[in-house]
Amino acid sequence: MTNNKGFYTKILPIMLAFFCMGFVDMVGTATNYAQKDLGLDDATANIFPSMVFFWFLIFSVPTGILMSRIGRKKTVIISLLVTALSMIIPFVWYDKTSLIITFSLLGIGNTLMQVSLNPLLSSIVKGDKLASSLTFGQFVKAIASFSAPLIATKASLMFDDWRMIYPLFLLISVITVLWLGMTRIDEQKEEGKGATFSECFKLLGNGVILLCFLGIMCHVGIDVGTNVTSPRILMERLGLTNLDDANYATSVYFAFRTAGCFIGTFILARYSAKKFFGLSVLCIALGMGGLYFLQGEIILCACIGLIGFGNSNVFSVILSRAMLYMPNKKNEISGLMIMGLFGGTIFPFFMGQATKALNNSQIGALIVMSIGVIYLLFLATRIKDKMNSIE
Repeated sequence: MTNNKGFYTKILPIMLAFFCMGFVDMVGTATNYAQKDLGLDDATANIFPSMVFFWFLIFSVPTGILMSRIGRKKTVIISLLVTALSMIIPFVWYDKTSLIITFSLLGIGNTLMQVSLNPLLSSIVKGDKLASSLTFGQFVKAIASFSAPLIATKASLMFDDWRMIYPLFLLISVITVLWLGMTRIDEQKEEGKGATFSECFKLLGNGVILLCFLGIMCHVGIDVGTNVTSPRILMERLGLTNLDDANYATSVYFAFRTAGCFIGTFILARYSAKKFFGLSVLCIALGMGGLYFLQGEIILCACIGLIGFGNSNVFSVILSRAMLYMPNKKNEISGLMIMGLFGGTIFPFFMGQATKALNNSQIGALIVMSIGVIYLLFLATRIKDKMNSIE
């Protein structure tokens, strides 16, 4: 009983940090509201999510190196402080420049958090239970992702200001900093000397690590793409003109993603990761295919939900496989895998350009996201159930 109490004492503030990690997914809602407020076209508005995920390319590997020197918990606390700062700016200064700064800080904070929080969780959860625990963390993260559009819409209707979401998330960030700071967590020391940049990037020369890295890029590209594009698809297909009437599409995506994470927590603890990964990617493919041709509010929401459900466990399976493949390089592997979240910059940029090229049709965005789906279908054929589980 004492051991269980100690475990929950450690894991609860970590899970609250996973909730804070979900603040990054408000970028889709914030982008759509800012686009309306500032009168921006799709290509220009998509700069905002690109600014969030650009920093994963710059800071992921340095964060892995920093984490090796100062520890995982301290790195998570720094990430939460940067995230808290990003919550202050748009509430007191609101224009295109302030949003670029806000999303940049949010991206930097989330990079630090993504790189350090997953290995911190691995400090208290071992072996085959890691994928399940990471998925539960993603479930908690998805709760924040799911609630953000609803809170923003409610704030817009009640206060005529969707930005009221920022003080709430600021308060949660501060509480998490204090709670985690007071929690003692024993971290394993990695063998050998601290990693260098060249040693981290050299890991991409390993075929398994490279496949995982590209898989993470495609996962987050689909995630951010659906987050941003789903309300636009409803507005385009249903003839809606008010964003508040279509913004629930983002919540549909994250509701199904939240459910998928919750279900995946139990499935991955008991059954084949290979089969579940394949089923997840098949759901994404079916949902994406439906968005090309189908009409009607319910069926479009069902397609968005399928994508959310399918994409809910892709990250956890890939990341856990990569870290278990090289257990002595968890910090470096985590840094590289999180650098793959740079896909959240690449995909929205090309989605905006493709949409513009097709006379502002969201089919252009779907074409770009479909490239990521095709790669995940390929990766599903390479996942194995053994320790070195991708070949």
